[in-house]
Amino acid sequence: MARDDLADAETGPIRRIPAEPPRAREQAPRRKPETRRAPGKPERPKTEQPKAKQPKTGPRKPPAKRHAAPAGHGHGHGHGHGPAAPASKRVRLLLTWLLAPLAVAAVAGMVVLYPWGQAKPTGTYAQGVPVHGTITTATSGPCLAPGQVHVGDGRPDPDQKPCLTVDVALSDGAAAGSSVELVVPVEPSTPRFAANDKVVLAYNNGDPKDPSSYQIVDFQRGLPLAVLAALFAVAVVLLGRWRGVAALGALVLSFVVLVLFVLPAILAGENPLLVAIVGAGVIMFVALYVTHGVSARTSVAVLGTLASLVLIGVLSVIFSVASSLTGLDDSTSTLIGTLGHGIDARGLLLAGIVIGALGVLDDVTVTQTSAVWELRRANPDLGWRELYRAGQRIGRDHVGSAVNTLVMAYAGAALPVMLYSSLSGVGLGTILSSQDVAEEIVRTLAGSVGIVAAVPVTTALAALIARREQVPSDHSSPTSEQ
Repeated sequence: MARDDLADAETGPIRRIPAEPPRAREQAPRRKPETRRAPGKPERPKTEQPKAKQPKTGPRKPPAKRHAAPAGHGHGHGHGHGPAAPASKRVRLLLTWLLAPLAVAAVAGMVVLYPWGQAKPTGTYAQGVPVHGTITTATSGPCLAPGQVHVGDGRPDPDQKPCLTVDVALSDGAAAGSSVELVVPVEPSTPRFAANDKVVLAYNNGDPKDPSSYQIVDFQRGLPLAVLAALFAVAVVLLGRWRGVAALGALVLSFVVLVLFVLPAILAGENPLLVAIVGAGVIMFVALYVTHGVSARTSVAVLGTLASLVLIGVLSVIFSVASSLTGLDDSTSTLIGTLGHGIDARGLLLAGIVIGALGVLDDVTVTQTSAVWELRRANPDLGWRELYRAGQRIGRDHVGSAVNTLVMAYAGAALPVMLYSSLSGVGLGTILSSQDVAEEIVRTLAGSVGIVAAVPVTTALAALIARREQVPSDHSSPTSEQ
């Protein structure tokens, strides 16, 4: 009996083949040698053969099906949905001790840096109250103030710039329902308005009936942006399903952290780099755990992202100081003028680098951890070195595309600056070392180094942790969650 049990244990995986269990049951009459106690051994083998043939259509097939059913159930339904929990309590404790202090520090940083009880900063320059309206008519002609009449032969003066006279029907504000006539200079730097355009005007709190109290500042873009956001949300949910819903929730929470913490803290005079590090840490925890769930896999991605963010921050500080980058570009100078007080312009530059690289880092670290976990699931016999090498091969391809994505994103944002610098007529070296272009170079290269470093760091951590995880017995079945 002991030998039969050992044989059954050794051939357990073979039971998945439907043809094998019946044959094993047909040869099972080894249990009936007990009937050989009676004499007449040559006669019983003759009676054993028909008894062995009868079970083919007799009641012995159901036992074979009953024995094979558990194996089929384990492989057919695949209970390995979602990332498995670490098999070792040491792994869980290690990840908890590593990440819990970081999460507490991030939350504590938000509490300390948030401007509690402080009034919201206001700009020294009056921006005006936004009022919406629709252009009913638009005619081009000489630049005349309301009430003035052009005298002459009607031919425009070639030395005089033309203007656009528009009638705007106000849809809200103190004079809602009325119309005002405005004169807009036609210059290369001003937008082109036409009839039926929906525009935004700035109202300076003067006489609501006086056209001089209004100025056209921009187009209305609420509806197109809302439609585009809806298409984005639908596409994410259709492809990602519940995971897509979780990703959208994480995106909303990340935006809340930026608007309700990062911006108020920087405007209140806090160190922009410190605020960005705390905000990026909170966004990292929220985005990854909300989207991918609480598991060892996600925790490894968090650790890899954090290590890469630290490297990006250190490189940005070193090379921004070495390059004497001040951060005082046109937008920052306008911000300082509007605030009416000083702000750490270099810190603001570094904060933008850290926050800008966070999104790409999340993509790289999550992809690497998922790749290592799936490699481990496909072949549980792989050691951590084999997992690391296989993950590295996947990571090399990902690094090439991720770095190119980051470079092209920054190059696209800095395209007007590069065009302006190319018109200066100086050499390429002077253009690259100029303030605006050098900022983009430091931003791009520091972020790219962090992305490159994220691959080996995250892959090594994932291989070490995944190697210590239990692989479900149905590891050959696909994972429906991923």
